[in-house]
Amino acid sequence: MIQSSAPIEVNRSNFWIILFIYLSIFINSIVFLREPFEFYFGYLIYIVLLPGFISRYGLNRALFFIFLTLFVTGIINVMLDNNTGALFFKVFTGLFLSYFFYYYVIVEFNYNIDQLFKWYLKGAYIAALIGLVQFISFQIGFTLGYNYRWLLNKWGVVSGGNFGIRVNSIFGEPTHLGAVMGGAFFVALYNLTRKEKYYLTRNQSIIIIVVYVLSFSGLGQAGIFFSLLFLAISYGFIRYIFILIPLAIILFNVLYNNVRDFRERYQSIVDLFTTGKFELGKTHGSSFILYNNYNVALENFKSNFIFGTGIGSHPIAFEKFSLAKEIKVYGFNLNSADANSMLLRLISETGLFGVSIFFIIMFKCYVRRDENNETYHWLVSNAILIMILLNLFRQGHYFLNGFPFFMLLYYFNWISHKKFLEQMELPKEAIKE
Repeated sequence: MIQSSAPIEVNRSNFWIILFIYLSIFINSIVFLREPFEFYFGYLIYIVLLPGFISRYGLNRALFFIFLTLFVTGIINVMLDNNTGALFFKVFTGLFLSYFFYYYVIVEFNYNIDQLFKWYLKGAYIAALIGLVQFISFQIGFTLGYNYRWLLNKWGVVSGGNFGIRVNSIFGEPTHLGAVMGGAFFVALYNLTRKEKYYLTRNQSIIIIVVYVLSFSGLGQAGIFFSLLFLAISYGFIRYIFILIPLAIILFNVLYNNVRDFRERYQSIVDLFTTGKFELGKTHGSSFILYNNYNVALENFKSNFIFGTGIGSHPIAFEKFSLAKEIKVYGFNLNSADANSMLLRLISETGLFGVSIFFIIMFKCYVRRDENNETYHWLVSNAILIMILLNLFRQGHYFLNGFPFFMLLYYFNWISHKKFLEQMELPKEAIKE
């Protein structure tokens, strides 16, 4: 087994904390209120646990400085009419609370990255089991087993795919499943291709992989590609390139020829980014929404490239620069709030400041595989990096499904790895002295 930190003892005092924390990641499709704003289950957990965390640990200076900068630039943009106070405070407050909440979670469990990540994998496996039940129930016609609206699920059943249903399990939609379970898919694939296993058994890994594929999510397909690519790079790209490239070509052709939604999205994306033209009834709606938000973010960035127009301001920019302002057909102006992509939203709302922070963390804190000192750190790093990339590409919500938790876990995994390497060097230094 891969080396890991000492496990955290689960007892009565922390069981409910652990449960609530991971419920906030996996069940954000459950909505308690819709007016005057959507009140998700995760918000309730923030309210219950956050005051105690703040009283015990205070404020983190680095996070406080980042949010102070976002606050000041946000207020300035409200004064310049680039944003509204309501939009700014709504998004800024949620973003601030979620990042500090998940930072306190990591502190609460003594920076034990290995254990925190294993709990995520356990949650992913449970979600995969529910997804498998959903798929089987749909095939046999058991409605309660596949339609989870009775659980206050926001979206319910998503039709499509080769079997009549696109599995979304307890998530709002298959895209959310693809984003949240991208890291678990990477670990599951690792477990099936290597002799040593990390936490999940072979059968558990197979279930996660099967459900991930059955989501028929375009984002999930990107997750599969990244997983194959990262494993190939980690274990010697040259050795696996003759397997990876043909496999990727075969996978693409199977999807293109057999999954209509994939084919239409792909063709529309290619046409939009090469010609910039779209046709009602022909161009795929989701592809146009992504391209439209790309155009909005680019135009907004040109005018406000240093700090953007402030957290929560993309809808204002959308009203100014949308290519579909005159189109009255429903769907072409969707996702104006979250830009349909976190990267596009960061470009639009935070400019170079926000984008730079993300990319510095992504590149600087990446843990490479070391054949001489192989630990769980590189596996966790690659798994979470896939999740980050998937969210940057397609998920515009800053803190949906506990995304800040994984960003912070990625950072502190790097810190943990640095300390591990320092400990490995200590005996050598002692000998020299």
